[in-house]
Amino acid sequence: MTDIVWQNLAVTKQMRAELNEQKPCLIWFTGLSGSGKSTIANGLECALHKRGQRTYLLDGDNVRHGLNKDLGFSNKDREENIRRIGEASRLFVDAGLIVLSAFISPFRSDRQIARDLFPQGEFVEIHMSAPLNICEGRDPKGLYKRARKGEIKHFTGIDSPYEAPQAPELTLNTEEKSVAECVADIIEYLISHDRIK
Repeated sequence: MTDIVWQNLAVTKQMRAELNEQKPCLIWFTGLSGSGKSTIANGLECALHKRGQRTYLLDGDNVRHGLNKDLGFSNKDREENIRRIGEASRLFVDAGLIVLSAFISPFRSDRQIARDLFPQGEFVEIHMSAPLNICEGRDPKGLYKRARKGEIKHFTGIDSPYEAPQAPELTLNTEEKSVAECVADIIEYLISHDRIK
């Protein structure tokens, strides 16, 4: 890529953050299908919106309708899916937003690639911790049932592994905690780490 040179811009990330009166960051929800990623990310965005924070939510299924509609679910495609989301999230954070990203993102190495795009403190990994049997029991989209029948291949938790985070910023046990409790825990984390007031 020797013919491509980074173009410096006059309006900086800091200037955009100051205009938005917030500290931008990426809140990365990871966990099995049915663990509550989208539900709690949605609840959190509503709570942040009520507090006057400027946010954007990137949801795994929604992104696969557009930006990543050309990708399947092989390990290579999953890696590219997360790479693109990391890069898109970095742009939104650069724009001064608090970004919420809800993706299974099953592999630690892929999540680390996304984390490495951000300065210390701007990547907040939240592990949605719920046992497989609980997630499978919820099965909000009927995907586990289809995976068990062999209709869906490479389904995380069934015939493809999920690598839980080793040191996430926050772990939420969605088997035991309600959506409201999980949202409150994240708000408390963001306040205590000076991301929001």
